[in-house]
Amino acid sequence: MSIMKNSLQIAITGANGFVARNFRRILNEKKINTICIARRNFRSYKSETKIISRDLSEKLVPKLKNCNVLVHLIGSGRETTENSYQYTNVETTKKIVNLCKKAGIKKIIYNSGLGVSKNSTSSYFISKFKAEQTIINSRLDYTIFRPSYIIGKDDLLSQSLKKQIKKGIVIIPGSGNYKLQPIFVNDVSEIFFKAITTKKFSKKTVDLVGPQFVSFENYIHDFIDSKNVKIQKIKLEKAYFDALHNSKSIFGVDDLNILIGSFTGNFRKLKKLSGLKFKSYKEILKSRSLS
Repeated sequence: MSIMKNSLQIAITGANGFVARNFRRILNEKKINTICIARRNFRSYKSETKIISRDLSEKLVPKLKNCNVLVHLIGSGRETTENSYQYTNVETTKKIVNLCKKAGIKKIIYNSGLGVSKNSTSSYFISKFKAEQTIINSRLDYTIFRPSYIIGKDDLLSQSLKKQIKKGIVIIPGSGNYKLQPIFVNDVSEIFFKAITTKKFSKKTVDLVGPQFVSFENYIHDFIDSKNVKIQKIKLEKAYFDALHNSKSIFGVDDLNILIGSFTGNFRKLKKLSGLKFKSYKEILKSRSLS
């Protein structure tokens, strides 16, 4: 499926999330009509139709009738008593697929997670894999992205590091040698647009990763730069204990599983499909795009 820019109408779920906010900004700059759905109120652009919906019921179908694509960005990296992974990542995806079919939307784009596979053992990865399978088996056209750490202004990792810097100490669980492959949120937005407007990403699962590998410890040093901040390594056992028993801990259990999993992806495939020039994480840090 290839869609002309002037005929585009895009639906976005999770519209007030970090990735969605940046993607919406890019689409607004391109003057693309969008229908943006979120559970809570949010500031919208001129080109957007705003929908507040907590249950994603079939009442939304008439409002989605003219959309070509739905970009599904609802997700959760931490379970709560109100929102389990099964509900947020699996059941919600089933509702989204149903809405697409009822509204005649032909394509869905989904952000899963780097490291997700049929052999996953963590509840977070298992829920993401089930969501992927729901989409793959839906008979809709799809692109599933498996992102590494997406960085940009107000991303979750940068927010956490900034809070720790203010306190004068940054924590590294374990050795810190595990790898990240950060990707800039603006690059992600342009990749989404390519996946919508070209056939190259059709029915593919693609790693959404940046051009550079970096250890978590080295990333911390680059992020801190010359600031007078103490870096403290703690044993993984302590980090997991805090994650389990302290609701205010820096890392959740699945945060730690993802971090120490040292997951890296196929950047060459992403670059070939997109044809884009990517920013390295060092360029992003130097440009103060995370400030």
